[in-house]
Parts: sequence; structure tokens; C-alpha cells
Amino acid sequence: MELNTSYWEQTSFYQSDVVVIGAGIVGLNTAIALKKLQPTLKITIVERSSLPAGASTKNAGFACFGSLSEMIEQEKNLGTDAWLNLVEKRWLGLQKLISIVGKPQLDYQAFGGYEIFKSEEKDFFESCVAQLSRFNTLLAPIFKQPVFNLAPDKITAFGLKDIPFLIENKLEAQLHPGKMMQSLMQIAGSLGIHYLTNCNVSHWEKTNTGFHIFSNLDILSTNKIAVCTNAFSSKWFPELDIKPGRGQVLITSEISNLKLKGTFHYDQGYYYFRNVGNRVLIGGGRHLDFKAEQTTKFGETPLVQAHLRSLLKNHIIPEVPFKIDKSWSGIMAFGETLNPLIIEYQENLFVALRCNGMGIAIGSQTGADLAQIIYQKT
Repeated sequence: MELNTSYWEQTSFYQSDVVVIGAGIVGLNTAIALKKLQPTLKITIVERSSLPAGASTKNAGFACFGSLSEMIEQEKNLGTDAWLNLVEKRWLGLQKLISIVGKPQLDYQAFGGYEIFKSEEKDFFESCVAQLSRFNTLLAPIFKQPVFNLAPDKITAFGLKDIPFLIENKLEAQLHPGKMMQSLMQIAGSLGIHYLTNCNVSHWEKTNTGFHIFSNLDILSTNKIAVCTNAFSSKWFPELDIKPGRGQVLITSEISNLKLKGTFHYDQGYYYFRNVGNRVLIGGGRHLDFKAEQTTKFGETPLVQAHLRSLLKNHIIPEVPFKIDKSWSGIMAFGETLNPLIIEYQENLFVALRCNGMGIAIGSQTGADLAQIIYQKT
């Protein structure tokens, strides 16, 4: 089909100094940070869908940095220093997001976070408790206060059933991913950053001055490209350590007198749930079939959906009638290392990928880090 593009459209919308591919948390923060570093740059963000297509508007809205059992496992795999550096990045990343957007605009609610354990997991719970004090000491330089504590009295208060053990994280919070992304888009727009939706990039070619980017809309001309498409980037960079991971999520209709309040982790974070007002949101379960969930295809599976509903019915809101209002999925990116991949892949071609399911915590700083690398080359 021949494109019907005018001269005005070509010069106003399809020529830029920098094109950011991907309008998720990382892409928007890359553009915002770069524009603040060099306000004269003409920056265009392109997005293949009408909304960010990966996980930025599809995640569970956890402002988290890791449960105790996750941290124990990560320290074991990374070593103490590398693990502490990772946790600090997540915490500082959350503070950066708050500073950019603001708590009211994020609908940021500091209700605390909780890791739960079933009765058959008593030994595992006790092994975590045995290290609780040590981890609070290790984390003290970052948080300036104890992070984890025991709060058995809250189990009944939350209405949980057959959950005898619980570890509290007072610093964990929740937010509204839709409001977060709306605010980031508004900030980008206020800075004069251009935004092209439903622009599906197929490939790009090097030119004497930069690149031609080929899409369904037209050919975009730019000096530099920043690729921020997370798991969907493997089609362009198959050799990079990027593996997709689908996260299935569902949310109930409103529940009268809901007792649950906060963000909750179970099974080393593979399951997660929270209240959204008087609703319950639950997600996870990709460990039930890693192979099936290592995909860039959206959708739900009977296996995962059954487990999510079982947790709801038997443990989270037992003996409370509920209906599932909506279910969906988001696509994350994982790798052998837990740090994001932020590099100049080729001359004037940059990438920021692989948030390892921690996009809310590290997305803002990841974008800022990429912007700094691009700025140094302008």
C-alpha cells in the first residue's frame, strides 16, 4: 500500500535527532531524561500499539525491591556486595520514579508488603526468620531502618486462611501503573517530546548521517536510535541475553468489607497479590510451566489460571463470594544476570533492556542511565 504522507508530516513527525523505540517505563524515562540533559534535541518516541505493549501498563503495581526469601536466594547467587548493589538500585530507582512523577500522581499507597508461608512451609519460613536480623543489618546502610519484621497478628486481620506464617516489609508500597504511565506521557509531552502510536518498526538501515527506520507509517530519519522494547527486542538482537516471561494477572470485582490491604508475595515471589481499593489482584505462576510462559504472546493458560483462582478461594479471600472482573497478561524480560542491559550496541544505536520483572523499581533509573550514555555521544 502506498503511503500518503505529506511534506509537512515528513518534516514535522518523521525526522528526529533521536528516536526511542518503545513507550514503556524505560522508553519514556529515556526520552524525558535526555530532553532534560539537552533541551534542543528533537526526540520522538514510537510505540507499536496505542498503549505500551509489554508490561508497563499490565503489571501488578508493586513498588517493591524484593521479599526476604528472594533476597536470600539472590545473595546466594550474586554474592553479598553485588546483591546489595542491586537492592540499592531498586530502592533508589523507586525514589527517582517518585521524584519525577509524584506520589499523588502515582496513587502511591504505603500499606506495607508481606511474604506469606503455608503450614507445610514451616521449615522454609524458619530458615528465612533465622536470617532476618542479619539481612536487616546488611540493609541498614541503604534503608536507615529495619526492613523486615514478624507480624503474626496481621494474618487474622487480613482474613487469610491456612497461612500461619508471615514476614512484614514496612517499606513496600503499591501504585497505579495506568496513572504512572499517563503521568510520564504528560511529562514527556510538556517537554516537547513527540509521540507516534501504532507505529510498528520492522527494521532500520544505516545512512551517512544516522538511520532510516522502516515502519508501517513511513520511513523515519534520525541520528540516533534508543531501543527500549524489553522482551520484544530479541527479534533485532537474537544474540543478547533476553528471555521473555509472561505474567498472568486477574482482578476481582469489588468485595464488601475486604480485609486485605497491602502487597503480598508467595513462593519466593512467583505469586503476588494485593488489594486495589476493595478488589483483589493476583498474578504470577509462570514457574508452573517456565517453557510455556517463556513467550512474547499474550494470553492465559488453564494451568496458571486455576492456581491463581485456587489461591484466591482457599487462602486469600476464603468463604467470600467473588467474581473475576478481568484477566490479562504482560510480557517481561529476564536474563542470566539480574541487572538491566544498558549499552551502545553499535555506533549511535543504543539499548536498555531486561528489567527482570522489576520495571517499576528500576525503569526510571535505567532510562536515565541510557540517556546519559546517549548524551555523552551528542
